Amino acid sequence: MDRQHLYRYTGNADQLYSLRRVQLSEGSAVCCNIVEAVTAGGLQADIMADTGLDIGLVRYKGNNVSFLSKNGYDSRASFSAAGHEFLYTFPGGLLYTCGLRSTGAPSIDGDEYHPMHGRIHGQPATNLVTCIKEDNLIIEGVLKESALFGHALELRRRITLPVWGSKILIEDTIENLTPYPEELAVLYHFNFGYPLLSENTKLILPEDRQTTPRTEYAKTGLGKECEFSAPIDGEEEQVYFHELSDGRVKLENAQAGIAMTLHWNLDNLPILAQWKSMASGDYALGLEPTNNFIMGRFAERENGTLKVLDAFDSVEMRLELEFETI
Repeated sequence: MDRQHLYRYTGNADQLYSLRRVQLSEGSAVCCNIVEAVTAGGLQADIMADTGLDIGLVRYKGNNVSFLSKNGYDSRASFSAAGHEFLYTFPGGLLYTCGLRSTGAPSIDGDEYHPMHGRIHGQPATNLVTCIKEDNLIIEGVLKESALFGHALELRRRITLPVWGSKILIEDTIENLTPYPEELAVLYHFNFGYPLLSENTKLILPEDRQTTPRTEYAKTGLGKECEFSAPIDGEEEQVYFHELSDGRVKLENAQAGIAMTLHWNLDNLPILAQWKSMASGDYALGLEPTNNFIMGRFAERENGTLKVLDAFDSVEMRLELEFETI
């Protein structure tokens, strides 16, 4: 709809789409800065400016599609680098970025400690830009992970939501700002929850995939990794690693009338980790494009699967989610 038609139907475009900055005033996320994005296609998303420029609660046409943990939103003040604190602060949300130097379990590498899923989520965005341009809602920012006499990795993120659609495009550039190579581990922890996720949901993966379970219990669920049960009290989580021929997966819930397609480039994110938690109260599905097997920095290197970013080199990631009514 061009502007002449738009402003004949409404004197204020906020009736259809909007982009605004808000600050929370209470709870564990007090003073947390959020960018609220609303599209005319029915998508509402919270972009978390203070914690990794990640994505919190997301609704599609009034229905929640993301997983939000018991903890709720976290602030940078509540984020702790101590690995055992992860369970007490992890908010879930549609996207929790992990890395940039380690993912998975806490790891001791030489004389350096790496907390669970790394430190990048605990970094606030700088150079934050929000604008509505060429029929797109755009949020941009820069995140940095660095140490004196050590590493300096910069993540430049651009999140785009088409005004008239129901897509979220994430474009990241990760650059090594030092004159020596740096090992890089990154995981895009997308989290989906009820009512998109239920016993009526199906996960559609390429048929020619190679799937590896992480634990013996996950192994018992092989062949049923694309099916989901109703919540089960005390159920143990299951994690799978999928090696795919095509970086495209789909989640469908015909009863809820919602589907989600996730698409990404396999060149830099060749593995899809799947976190299947059917536990009551922790009912979630993680679909997680990654460049490693989330074992922690030391174990990943020993396994020969820890990637390296050359001096002053950069790598680009592009991931897109699209929600639709079925």
